[in-house]
Amino acid sequence: MPIVFQCQYPGCRRTFKRGSDRTKHVNAVHPGFSINPPSSVSTHTALSTALASSTSQPFTVPEGLSDDDMQPSDVDTQPLPSPIEPQAPRPPRESKNYHPFLTGDICDENGNFLPPGSPVPPQPEPDNVWAPFADEVQFRLADFCFRKAEMSQSDIDELLDIWSLSLSQHGAESGPFLNHEDLLEAIDNIRVGSAPWKCFETQPQAGTMQDAPEWQTTSYQVWYRDPDVLIANMLANPDFVKEFDTKPYVHLDGSGKRQWSDFMSGNFAWRHSTAIYQQDPATRGSMYCPIILGADKTTVSVATGHVEYHPLYLSIGNLHNSARRGHRNSVVPIGFLAIPKSDRKYDKDPKFRLFKKQLYHSSIAAILSSLHPGMTTPVVRRCPDGHFRRVIYDLAAFIADYPEQVYLAGIVQGWCARCRAPSSNLQEPAVRRTENLDNVTLNEFSGDSKILWDNFGMDEGVTPFTCHFPRADIHEMMSADLLHQIIKGCFKDMLVDWSFQFLALEHGNKEASRIIDDIDYRIAAVPLFPGLRRFPHGRRFKQWTGDDSKALMKVFLPAIAEYLPAEMMRCLSSFLDFCYLVRRANIDESSLQQIQERVNSFHHYLQVFITVDVREDFNLPRLHSIVHYPLLIKEFGAPNGLCSTITESRHITAVKRPWRRSNRWNALSQMLLTNQRIDKLLALRADLVTRGLVIPLHSTVPDRFEAETDDVDALDSDEVLPSDVFLARTHERSYPRYLDVLADHIEEPTLPTLTHRFLHSQISQDPVRSDNDLPSIDSRIYVYHSAIATFYAPSDLSGTRGMLRERIRSTPSWRGDARRDCVLVVTDESKPGFRGMSAARVLLLFSFKYDNINYPCALVHWYNAFGRRPEPNTGTWIVRPAFRGSRPTSPLLAVIHLDTILRAAHLIPVYGHTSIPPKLHFSLSLDLFTAFYVSKYADHHTNEILSS
Repeated sequence: MPIVFQCQYPGCRRTFKRGSDRTKHVNAVHPGFSINPPSSVSTHTALSTALASSTSQPFTVPEGLSDDDMQPSDVDTQPLPSPIEPQAPRPPRESKNYHPFLTGDICDENGNFLPPGSPVPPQPEPDNVWAPFADEVQFRLADFCFRKAEMSQSDIDELLDIWSLSLSQHGAESGPFLNHEDLLEAIDNIRVGSAPWKCFETQPQAGTMQDAPEWQTTSYQVWYRDPDVLIANMLANPDFVKEFDTKPYVHLDGSGKRQWSDFMSGNFAWRHSTAIYQQDPATRGSMYCPIILGADKTTVSVATGHVEYHPLYLSIGNLHNSARRGHRNSVVPIGFLAIPKSDRKYDKDPKFRLFKKQLYHSSIAAILSSLHPGMTTPVVRRCPDGHFRRVIYDLAAFIADYPEQVYLAGIVQGWCARCRAPSSNLQEPAVRRTENLDNVTLNEFSGDSKILWDNFGMDEGVTPFTCHFPRADIHEMMSADLLHQIIKGCFKDMLVDWSFQFLALEHGNKEASRIIDDIDYRIAAVPLFPGLRRFPHGRRFKQWTGDDSKALMKVFLPAIAEYLPAEMMRCLSSFLDFCYLVRRANIDESSLQQIQERVNSFHHYLQVFITVDVREDFNLPRLHSIVHYPLLIKEFGAPNGLCSTITESRHITAVKRPWRRSNRWNALSQMLLTNQRIDKLLALRADLVTRGLVIPLHSTVPDRFEAETDDVDALDSDEVLPSDVFLARTHERSYPRYLDVLADHIEEPTLPTLTHRFLHSQISQDPVRSDNDLPSIDSRIYVYHSAIATFYAPSDLSGTRGMLRERIRSTPSWRGDARRDCVLVVTDESKPGFRGMSAARVLLLFSFKYDNINYPCALVHWYNAFGRRPEPNTGTWIVRPAFRGSRPTSPLLAVIHLDTILRAAHLIPVYGHTSIPPKLHFSLSLDLFTAFYVSKYADHHTNEILSS
């Protein structure tokens, strides 16, 4: 009977053929969970013997580590676990406890409930599934020309002329369409997904004086789409069938600890569902549909005069975060708000300021008015699974950066939109803001706008749009904003800038400039890593994006470590830990506790910036917002599902690209029509996907990753796959085919012996008495320049089931330079995180056969952990290349099975206290430096497995 390895994580039911596969699965899917230690002896004798016999290269002890910490870590001397152990008992299963009243029961199209398990009601079968197109050719051509290639009308005409000319030579009359007008007319005739744009116009207030400012006498147009129609289209979209929740739930793991991920797992959805039922028990069995809004001004052309638009977006909380982040028409524009303009003399006019806020709220209230009936009386809607359900709407969350929050909450600039902490002391504990509390305060101080403004941060003349809808509270709806509050706000615009201000105060401007240049050189010298954005000139560029700030997070600490005091480094480290924790796709009670600990640690060490006179206070709303994140996670689930990154991305597809396609004259009307046509094409495509006639847009076909041009890519899959590492599809033909000759070719004479020892460890548990007892390898050797690691990484930009893959390279020439990537090797599955791993550099990837079994292998150079715990200032492990004896020319090498590799590792040099050469190339960094940080900020998956 074959040995089966059961995952020991509570609630996980996966089984594996090998213990190493289970280990990689645990590290990838359940980071931080410790597997029970095995009872038998490791079979990887050669690997463990090599690690135990290693000695380290001399190195300076980093500040903050004691002599005891510098003793060799037992990470490097533990053998790999045996693949032979008894099957573990089945752990308790994780569970979801669903809301007892708003249960999302199925019904017929008239709202009559049906028994569970009833068949999906059939939809009318059209005579032509491609209608209004004649066939697949017409649809695919229209979709390609208009949506994918974004062709101009003249280019479409030219393409159709060429097509017709080609067909005429074979006796055909014409192509699929006569011209661009014929093509666009067909798109306009698509019936599914239709939600036409409408317009309403504001009227000047009655009694306005003739000499009143222009902004008071102007009528403003607001374009919008019926949100009820858009939600119905979204609910009926079969593309979301696997990423859709019909009822709120509490997610518990096998140990009874709660987890938060998608919106419906949060307290908000549960609490409001209960309130709806208590107000009207007749809603029992209905489906709760939380409405998520987002708004943000965007500039489409700085060069032509700052052309601005103010789009309003809509999504629903039933969709999983992965669908909202996947740019699959799960976030749609529902309106373009008016932007009143005036002369400069009115810029600070309180009346003009109040007018803009009042126009803003009244416009949103008018746009959403069609939803009001469905907030108290359920409406019947078809859902992604094809069933009808009684749906009740609820305003749930609003995605906005801080300037937008000031407008939304009717607060004074500098105050918090969620609590009443005074703007002069945002660190002071304060009660939460609520609309009920606002009303009490307004009644108490009615007519005394100065007290409301100065003491409570309230703008008396602003009535939030939420006052017009049941159960809605604008303060309760404010979601976390990872992009503007954390990534760009706190990190890039505050902590990074404050660090450089400290250097100027500490060393003077001239010396600080030299140090900052050296920091830029260090950033530029960071070794390559899959998916890493490079900074060839350091930080010296003007236009910073959110992606640039995220990339800087990954490399900033090692680059600046020697130039900042310990307290400042620990402040930065605490903040980055917090940032990576809150950006996870799944957050459990332990993670939530870690988040609170990092918040406390960050605020403790943040005081150093006051001590060194960089800051006088920290009364900054974006910085203050950090204290609300634990509560917001409990309310709305993981913050990455409600981040302004989503609306920023939507700006590109819904505003900027349509604007570029317009002729710039009356551009908005053309932009609206472009959005409407794209929505129709996407809706028809989704319908065709369910019929199996076309491929989904989010499917990675053809597989561009196999072109070997990308280092990291999302992997779409119908299920969560076990972690795996496998060689590239094609071997390299320029290498010798036999082991001894290959050793001469790569100038590594120990390769044959190391490979023979590796093979012995695979086929025998007996110790090696002499090299003469080792098995011989007579088969051909195949060399590869890359291997592919696949693993579960839902917090990163992964595929439809959270799968990600990266390419590990070991090649003598990659874009002109040699590239030998580093990896994490599992050495002891009983220990969590890096304590159960070792870092290694891949020198060669190859395979051979023995006894008709294929062995994919890697020749690696081991790195020893420096100390028994992470370096305290950066919070990361330090490793050094391992050598035999005291000779730095004799590296400690080993041949290992690819199954023992978890994934790539990003090693960043410990640069030391001396400046590095300005022109140091990043391809040389792993060869020139003697110690390296094992970066836990390379990506979210790395952070989860190394932070354990």
